[in-house]
Parts: sequence; structure tokens; C-alpha cells
Amino acid sequence: MPKPHSKRESKPSAITGLCRDCGIRIKSPRADKKPTRCPSCKSPRLLFHPELFDLGIAHIDCDAFFAAIEKRDNPELEDKPVIIGGGQRGVVSTACYIARIRGVNSAMPMFKALKLCPDAVVIKPQMEKYAEAGYQIRELMKKLTPLVQPISIDEAFLDLRGTEKLHGLTPAETILNLVRNIRKNVGITVSVGLSHNKFLAKLSSDLDKPNGFTVIGQSETLDRLAPMQVEKIWGVGKAMQKKLSANGVKTIGHLQKLDEEFLLKQYGNVGQHLFRLSRGLDDRPVSPEREAKSISSETTFDKDISDADSLSQTLWHLSEKVSSRCKKASKGGKTVVLKLKTGNFKSLTRNRTLPVSTCMAERIFSAGNDLLNAELQNNPRTAYRLIGIGVTGLVEAEFADTPDLVSTDKRNLQAELAMDKIRIKFGHETILKGRSLNRRKK
Repeated sequence: MPKPHSKRESKPSAITGLCRDCGIRIKSPRADKKPTRCPSCKSPRLLFHPELFDLGIAHIDCDAFFAAIEKRDNPELEDKPVIIGGGQRGVVSTACYIARIRGVNSAMPMFKALKLCPDAVVIKPQMEKYAEAGYQIRELMKKLTPLVQPISIDEAFLDLRGTEKLHGLTPAETILNLVRNIRKNVGITVSVGLSHNKFLAKLSSDLDKPNGFTVIGQSETLDRLAPMQVEKIWGVGKAMQKKLSANGVKTIGHLQKLDEEFLLKQYGNVGQHLFRLSRGLDDRPVSPEREAKSISSETTFDKDISDADSLSQTLWHLSEKVSSRCKKASKGGKTVVLKLKTGNFKSLTRNRTLPVSTCMAERIFSAGNDLLNAELQNNPRTAYRLIGIGVTGLVEAEFADTPDLVSTDKRNLQAELAMDKIRIKFGHETILKGRSLNRRKK
């Protein structure tokens, strides 16, 4: 007796992937039976996705960046929990993944972090060192595409669409080469998100950390987003989560079932934002690097300070840091900004616009110290937990500290530039101003 007619099942299609360690292409005749190891280097870190070679927007995020740099420079820290941050009164800047397993997170008060992870190695941030590593990574990115948009010192978007002919590689292969180059030249790992727009690329890079590479294709966008919590959408903080939860909206999938008109009526302009991103719609371009608007430095004290001399000495030290960063960036600032935070967390900012833009530590400090003294005279009993100084209204260095300064300033500038040359050659500690020496004695 003949068998009933049945619809013939379609044969699973072939798929091509990449080895994340050696970069070779791996062809699999069946998508449902992909190899588990690279036939060349035997690595299990294989990357398969139906749209792998069609996507070109990437987000690169360094893994626990500050802590990773410290572990790179001190291999003895490799298996230890490391926290980058201030003293007991400070907050966590970065925690390595070992510390994160113990519950330590960025921006957590240091005393709380040390309760969770009492055996942590605490290291004060060394921003110059981190900035140098960030600069190295940025330069590696710029060799691949002019469309690099930094988000912070340790993350950036890249638009690699149209670079295939230039590099002879697809964007996915180019990114894998970048990941290996960062590991080789900078000594740290990064996580990658690859997709068809910025929102999904950034979302992807967070899904598999550290040292991950996640792809979200166009055809799967709605399905991948649906089970995620609404907090995964940019701009949805705790307050918005509560509003959405009160209306029964907890996942992105819940948002996908609501039309744009309803969301606009319910949440105003944010409603359109929720409507678009819940469906993976994001047409923002990857914009090349934007100029910094300010250069600054600040510090949080272990104990509140009201003493004018101590505050002034700290201000000088910070002014030197700002000056160094200005010179390194070939910038000068027109306006000096003083930042203070009182013991009860009240923030104050005071500023002074200079007649001529500057990158000189002496001039930055002089303006900042005048602002500080005025504040201390008005509030003589106030103690401060934080002090900072910076410059805004940045201009190119050639337009700063121009020759029309009074003779005293010209002599100071010449002396400071001479000191800089000595420091570059022999190290920062080789030559110090009197203020720095006084600060060390205290």
C-alpha cells in the first residue's frame, strides 16, 4: 500500500563561518551540523551566523579596561580581584571580572566594594597610562576606516561598510584582525558587537563579555530583542522601568506589541524612542571623532578638607595634570573652571574667562586658586570632599599663550616649557616647582 503523500523537507543550507583565533574561513555543508573546532588551529572559538559577511556596523568595548591595563603591567595580579578607584571615601572606577563575580560594580562606593571583596587589590587610577592605551587602540581603528566614533576612552563604533575592496576582507574579518592586533599590541581583550545599526551593535557587545563576539542580523532582530528586559534600551533607567512596569511592560517584546500612537500618547517623545528601538530601528550614522570640549582633572579626598593651604596644594597638582594633558593634545583653554563638592555632596562650579587661552599650569592654577580663595572667604567653615579644575573653550595650541602676554607670563611660559623638555627626557620627577615640594612635605 503506498504511503500517504508528504511534503518533502528542505535540506539545511550550507554556512560559512570564521575562526576567531586564526581568522580562516570555515565552510560547513550543513548549518545544523557546524564543526566545533577549527580545522587549522583546533580552536573551539568559531563564529557562525547566516549574515556574518553582510553586516558592517561594529561596537568595540574594552573588557574591564583600567583593571586590564593594570593586570597587563603586573602579571602577578592576573588571578586576583582588582579594583580601580579611590580610598575609603571614593567610588569604584573599574572592577575586574573576578571582583565583579563578588558583586562589585562601577560607581559603587569603595567601602561597600571592600565589604563584598575584602581581599581585592585596590589601585588608584593612572589616567595617563589608560589614555595612552586608549590612543593606541584608536589609532588601530583609524587604520581600518575613517568612520570611527569614540564613546569613551575604552569603546567606539566603527562603520566598515564599503571597506571590502580596501582591505580585501569583509567587515567581520577586518574586525577579527583588529581584535587580534589589540591583544598583540596593547595586551588586552575587547568584546565586539556586529550588526546593521549602532543600537544593536552596542547591545551585542554586552551580551558575551569578556572577549566576546556577538552578531545580530537583520532578519532575526525582532526575535532577538523580544525576550530582553526593557532596560536594555538606551535611555530606559529605573524611573522609566517603573512607569513601563506599571503598565505591564517588562520586556522589549511587550513594547513590540504596542503601536507608535499609543506609546506617544502614554510617554510623550520618549514613546517614539521606545517604539523604534524595540523594533531595532536606528538610522543614526557613525560620526567621526568629535573634538573634546574640555580638559580637566579632579580628586576625591579620603577625609573632608577645609584647610586652604591643603586645598591649594592639591589644586596645583591638578593644574599640572590639566596642563600636561592640554600640551599632549596641542590645546589651550580660554575659560578655567573650578569644581568643588562639599561633605554633604553639594556640587559647586566657578569659572573665569582669561584674556588669552592657555595651556600653562601656572596660569590655570592662578585663575583656579583665585576662585578657590573667594569661595573659602565666603564659606570659611565648609569642608570639601572633592576638588577639580579644568579648561573649556579649547583652541589649537598655536593660538594659546600668545606673545602679547605681560613679560612675567612670558618668563613663566619659557620656564615651564624648559621644565617640560627636561621631564620628557628624564621623567616627571626630575624637576619640580616649589609648590610640589611643599605639598610632599605636608
